[in-house]
Formats: sequence, structure tokens, C-alpha cells
Amino acid sequence: MSRLDKWLFHARFHRTRTVAQEAVTGGRVRLNGQRVAKPGHVVRPGDILTLGKGADVLVVRVLALAERRGSASEARQLYEIAE
Repeated sequence: MSRLDKWLFHARFHRTRTVAQEAVTGGRVRLNGQRVAKPGHVVRPGDILTLGKGADVLVVRVLALAERRGSASEARQLYEIAE
């Protein structure tokens, strides 16, 4: 299990963990279709995240968790783009 803000940071969706926390508390992240208000919400493999990035919306499936922020290629293995 991993915190939502840490996972977003490790998967390189946000430059810093603070920005990831602000995205969650700002209502720009949904977990399995439900708006999440707390950055510490638990994320598990198989969860679907809907991310608001400016005018775009990105839907991703969590494939794995990470202990640290790795390279971009390592981060890409943590999720897949959902269609």
C-alpha cells in the first residue's frame, strides 16, 4: 500500500510531493471514480486514477507501487494509460 501523493510523485505525474498533495486536496484527482480529498489515501495495484492536468484528463491504471522516485522508465512501469 502507498499514499496517493507519494505514488503520484514516484510515478512522475508531479514534480514534487507538495504539488501532488495540492492536486489531491484541490480536487483534481479521482480514485476509482470517487473524488479524493486526502493525500494520504491508500493506493493499490489495480486502482484507476483520473487526473486533471490543465485542460486535459488522464486516466491511468496503477500496476505497481514504488519505494522511491526512480528514472522515467522505472516510473512508466508503475502505470498504464487506461482507454
